[in-house]
Amino acid sequence: MRRTRTVPTGVRQIIAVVLPARLPADPPWPQGPLPFTHGVRTTTTDTRRTYFTPAAASVLYGTPEHPTRWHRQVLDAHGPVTIDGIELLRTPTDDDPDRALSVLHLTITGPELLHTLRTLARRPGTTPSFLVTGPILTALLQDHAHTRPNTLLEGRATVEPDALPYTVTLLTPSRRPLPRLNRGRDQRRWPTTEQWLWALASRANTDDYPPDPATVPQLTASALRISADWSALVLRQGAAFIGHRRDHGPDDSFYGYAELHMRSIYLDALLFGMIQRTHIDHLTEDLAQVFTCPGEANRLADLERRIAHFRSTYWRQHLTTHGTANDLLIAYQHQYRLSDRFTEILAEAADHNRLIQTQENQQISGALGILTILGLPLGTALGALQVLGDQNPWHLLTATTGALAATAVLLTTRYGRLVLTALRGRRPLTDRDN
Repeated sequence: MRRTRTVPTGVRQIIAVVLPARLPADPPWPQGPLPFTHGVRTTTTDTRRTYFTPAAASVLYGTPEHPTRWHRQVLDAHGPVTIDGIELLRTPTDDDPDRALSVLHLTITGPELLHTLRTLARRPGTTPSFLVTGPILTALLQDHAHTRPNTLLEGRATVEPDALPYTVTLLTPSRRPLPRLNRGRDQRRWPTTEQWLWALASRANTDDYPPDPATVPQLTASALRISADWSALVLRQGAAFIGHRRDHGPDDSFYGYAELHMRSIYLDALLFGMIQRTHIDHLTEDLAQVFTCPGEANRLADLERRIAHFRSTYWRQHLTTHGTANDLLIAYQHQYRLSDRFTEILAEAADHNRLIQTQENQQISGALGILTILGLPLGTALGALQVLGDQNPWHLLTATTGALAATAVLLTTRYGRLVLTALRGRRPLTDRDN
C-alpha cells in the first residue's frame, strides 16, 4: 500500500512558469531579462552575454537596436505564492512574427510546492490555479509604473492561458531532509532525492502516476549530476533542480549562486530549446504542405531558405563553453527528439528537391521534344521550298499544313506521348492519392 506524504518547507522553493504569448508591439518595460542578485553579482544582460555565444545571446537578448526581451519586477502575493517578476521574450517565426514566451518567476512558501506544480499541470483533484486564469494574467501584464488604470499592455501583449505551461523548479532542503514520497517496499531502492527530482520535473505525485518498480531506475536515469550538492532532471513538461544537502539560507554562498544560475542562464538554455522546438514544428508542418497544390518549386525554395536561416541562427547544441547549460539544452532536445526531427527535415527536403529537379528536367526535355517534333517536319518542308525557289503562298500553306499534320501524327506515337507526359509534369497530390 502506497502512502504519499507532503513535502516539508524547503529553504528555496522557486518556480519559473513559461507560457506562450503574443506580442504585437514592444512593451514599455526595461529591456533585457529580469535581473537577480546574490552578493556582488547581478545577472544583467551584459553578464549573461559573457556566458553564451554571440549567436545564442542575440536570440535570447537581442541587441540595443532590436531588443527581443523585456522584464518587469513584481511583488505580488497570492497565498503561498509570490510573483517576483515577469519577462517577455520575442520568438518570431516567418509565419507568426508576434510569437513570444512569457516567464513568471515565483517563490513558494510553506509545504505547497508540489501542490502548486500539480495545479499548474492541471492534475485531477486540483483547483484551477490563479496563474491560468485570464484576469490575473492580464493584471500581470499591466504597466504599474503608470497611475492611470487604463494605461496597460492589454491589447499589446496577451498570454495563452489555456496552454499547458513549462515549469522550472528549484528545491533545497532545510535542516530536516526531504521525506520519501512513497514508502512502499517496492520503492525502497529509489533514493529520496531522485523521487523528488522526478516528482517536481513531472509535476506529479505517486497518486497521479504510480511508478512501476521495474521502470523506476529509468525515470531518473537522464538526471544531470551538476555537482555533489545538487542535480537536475529535464522532462517534456518541466525541469527540476534539487539540493542534496542542507541549505543554510541567505548565508549559503553555494546555493545562492545556484539559485542565481537556475533563474538566469540555466533557464535561458531551456528557453533556447523551446525556441528551437517551435521552429522545428513549423518547418515540419510547412514541409508536409509542399506538394498540396501547384507552385511546389517556389514553396520548396522558400522552405530551404528558412531551413538555412534556422540552421545558422537557432540550431545550436553548444551555447557556451561551460558544460551545464549545454547539457540542459541537449537534455531538452532529447525529450522532444529535436536532433532526429531536424535530421529528418533535412533528408525530406533533399528528397523533395530531387523530385522537383527531376520533374523540371522532364519538363525541359519535353519542351525540347516538342520543338523537335514540331520543328523537324516544318523545317524540312520550308527548307525544300527554299531549295526549289518556290514562293507560291498556296504551296507554302500546303507545306505548313502537311508539316502540322505530320507533327500531329508523331505526337500519337509512343515517343510523342512520352514527350507530352513529360511536358505536363506530375500533378499535385490530393487527398484521393493518399
